[in-house]
Amino acid sequence: MSPARVPEGVDRGWIIPIGGAEEKDGHPQILDRFVQLCGGRDARIGVIPSASQLADTGERYRVLFRDLGAAEVSVLDFDTRRDCEEPGRLAELERCDGIFLTGGNQLRLSTLLGGTSVSRMLRTVNASGVHIAGTSAGAAFLSEHMIAFGAEGASPSARGVTLAPGLGLTNRVIIDQHFRQRDRLGRLLSALAYNPFAIGLGLDENTAAFIAPNEDVEVEGSGSVTVLECGGLTFSSMDRVREDEPVSLLGIQLHILTRGAVFNLHTRKAAAGSLATSKA
Repeated sequence: MSPARVPEGVDRGWIIPIGGAEEKDGHPQILDRFVQLCGGRDARIGVIPSASQLADTGERYRVLFRDLGAAEVSVLDFDTRRDCEEPGRLAELERCDGIFLTGGNQLRLSTLLGGTSVSRMLRTVNASGVHIAGTSAGAAFLSEHMIAFGAEGASPSARGVTLAPGLGLTNRVIIDQHFRQRDRLGRLLSALAYNPFAIGLGLDENTAAFIAPNEDVEVEGSGSVTVLECGGLTFSSMDRVREDEPVSLLGIQLHILTRGAVFNLHTRKAAAGSLATSKA
């Protein structure tokens, strides 16, 4: 699924994948920044809890966003593909300043929303300036190439990952979540071995990559974002290894970004950002 064309004179909305387990009590920096981007006290936010099979997921986020000051929060649960074609639900989605996809199972998102009017509208409104965030499974679903599942561990392998079509807000990245907590370096490297054009974003828990309209990736939260960049890849053995054998990848760059650091997806350059001026 390719991103929608950005209308002339308009900035694309921010794309905000979150690594899961984001802070919800106390000082929820990530969720608060999302609300402020969407307009703060004027924000109209739509929550899509379709990835989750827990009945209270949507209501929990509705309360969280209302407590953070959003003016309106609607829970839009698409349980069937037929739901994704209902004019009333589509009209409600179109009114939003920001849309939030919860965690759960990313394959529920791709099989329920993929190819429907909802997925087309999400791409269109994001191109027109609406901000879209997703946590855990919702984060994995945001890009064109989605990690459906894969093996844990540090080494890439020929069967280390299974990819599926995602929402397609961007084709520049492949996103993995719960990254350090679930030891997912190997499966993200495996995904990049299949598609070296993309940039890998490995998101720790309670950590988000705020992707700006100018393609800057800004880090928010308590953990780090691991950036894997294959523009200088000189060799890959993915095409010649047997099933479950490790894959050799030469020339990959790795950056670890924490809050304040920046990586640009267009120039593929990392910068310390505000970290460079912070006190030791």
